[in-house]
Amino acid sequence: METTVFDTALGEFGIGWTDKGLARLQLPGLAHEALGERINRGKARPGEPPRVIEALINRIEDYAEGEPIDFNDVPLDLSGAPAFHQRAYALLLEIKWGETTTYGALARQLGDVTLSRAVGQAMGANPIPLVIPCHRVLASDGKPGGFSAPGGAESKLRMLSLEGVEVGTPAGQMTFGF
Repeated sequence: METTVFDTALGEFGIGWTDKGLARLQLPGLAHEALGERINRGKARPGEPPRVIEALINRIEDYAEGEPIDFNDVPLDLSGAPAFHQRAYALLLEIKWGETTTYGALARQLGDVTLSRAVGQAMGANPIPLVIPCHRVLASDGKPGGFSAPGGAESKLRMLSLEGVEVGTPAGQMTFGF
């Protein structure tokens, strides 16, 4: 895997790719040195982004500026992710800019509402946050729930706010992902 770090209006991102596609994305919130260490863990090493990754970096920069960006056409390398996680991620890719769903709704789509915790674990292990938009998954009560990126739930709320989503609005004023 090759990687690079780039700056956006939200802060520095790290990105990692293979010949198959995007394999890793690190959201802003870490100091530059820590970001470099995190994105280059394992056998990853800094590299020069190919055109497809450079184009993706430009789209992430646009997202950070508040432009509604759809990442569905990005080639992904999820070869290290368990099959259940890959199924959850595939469903999540259908959730567009400014939309949200719940852990329970994803679990039901995967066949059983009791899979909500497993969905949460898949979201927490998401190697490509933002592109696989785990920030758009809320708890059943409309609260943000967990978020494993630097800054935790605050980062999730910042990303949702950028997309025009107000989390915690009074009941009856929120769209639920049943």
